[in-house]
Order: sequence, then C-alpha cells, then structure tokens
Amino acid sequence: MSGFFAFTKKEFTEHLRSYKSVILVAVLFLFGMMSPLLAKMLPDIMSGMKMQGLTLSIPPTSALDAYGQFFKNIGQMGLVILLLIFSGLLSQDITKGTLIVLLAKGLPRHTVILSKFISALTLWTVGYALAAVTAYGYTVYLFGNTVVLNLFYALFCLWFFGVFVIALLLLASTVAQGNYGGLLLTAGVLIVLLILNSFPAVQKWNPVSLAANNTSLLSSQTDAHGMAITVWVSLGLIAAFLISAVSIFNKKRL
Repeated sequence: MSGFFAFTKKEFTEHLRSYKSVILVAVLFLFGMMSPLLAKMLPDIMSGMKMQGLTLSIPPTSALDAYGQFFKNIGQMGLVILLLIFSGLLSQDITKGTLIVLLAKGLPRHTVILSKFISALTLWTVGYALAAVTAYGYTVYLFGNTVVLNLFYALFCLWFFGVFVIALLLLASTVAQGNYGGLLLTAGVLIVLLILNSFPAVQKWNPVSLAANNTSLLSSQTDAHGMAITVWVSLGLIAAFLISAVSIFNKKRL
C-alpha cells in the first residue's frame, strides 16, 4: 500500500511539473466561463451579420442554450484536450524505460495502472467540477436561476464519459507501441463508437451517448431512466478496461 501512495504521489508531482494539470484545469475553466457568455452574446453577434443582403434574426437565448453550449464545448474540444494531455499516460514511461527500476525494486505492476488511472481521474474530476460550477454560476448570473430538468444527471453523464475515455486510453497504451500508439488506437475506437451511435438501436448500449445526449436530457427529449442502461454498460466497460490493462501489463516486456 505504501508503494501505491508513493507512486500515485509521483504521478501527481509529474503532472504538476509538466503543467499538464494546470493546462487541463485552465482550459476546462475557460470553457465553463465562455459557454454562458457565448450563448448570451450569440443573438447580438448573429443579428449584426448579413448574408446576401439578408439580416439574420435569432430569438433571445435561455439558460438551456447556455448549458447546451457548455456540453458542446466540453463534449468536443474538452475531451480532445483530455486525450492530448494524457496521451502519454503510460506509453512515455514504457518508451523511456523509467518503470524498469521501480518494478525491479518490487513495485507491483497493477499499482502502476491503478495509480495512473486515479491520478488522471482526479485531475479530470477537479477540472470538470470547476468548469461545471463556473458555467452554472455565470448562467445564473446572466439568465437567472432557471430550473433546468436533469441538469445534474446530464453533467454526471458527460463526466462519466471522460472516465470511460481515460480507462480506454490506459488500456490502449498497454496494447499499442510507441508514444502515440495508445492515442491513435483510442481515437480509432471512439470514431467507431461515434459511427455506431448513428443507429438508434445501438445508442442506449453505446458509451458515446453519455456525451451526445446531454442537451436532450435537459429538454426531456431523452429519457433519463433509459440512460441508466448506458451508465451501467459504461461502468462495466471501464472495469473491463482496467482489468485487461493490468492483465496485459503484467505480461508485457519492458
């Protein structure tokens, strides 16, 4: 257990020294702050634009639009930043051979996987929570304290998809070779899941729905109870990814 805490502390220290934690938290915070502002300013911006002599007119936006903008920003660019920040979560250590000495001294291999997962999960949770609280505060300030259905659940689903992405990236890094092999494999899997999500029969079993149906949850176009299946499937896949990553890493030659 002492080895687990020591290695996890090392991971947090490296994230701080490499500014990964600062970059991730700062970018997510900016998305959280900008989303309500952009939603508020959009009608004014569009009304001032003219296309072939026609003046565009957009009705006033609401808190629902602000949260929709938040989910769009975090669900797209935010997750891309997450992937780029943690693209070398395990692969860099394997490529550089920095784990050989630690493992030779008796550090269990499963500790490496779990510590890296927990450190990345913690940073993602802190950054996402800060972004969500900021977006909520600005939305209340700009649009009033409007009651929005399933807001917490929609926020949870997007956060949980980020957890799924981290677990997938960790597994891909144990399978693929090179510094960017895990990133490319993860991107490939996510693209396949995005394509599959275009089929309605697959959506409730597809983890991508956690990041695709947030806005529709707020407007009750997506059944909140039906999303529970997606959450449980994603939880099972996260556990399977971590178990597989540990199993493969135990047999991997460094």
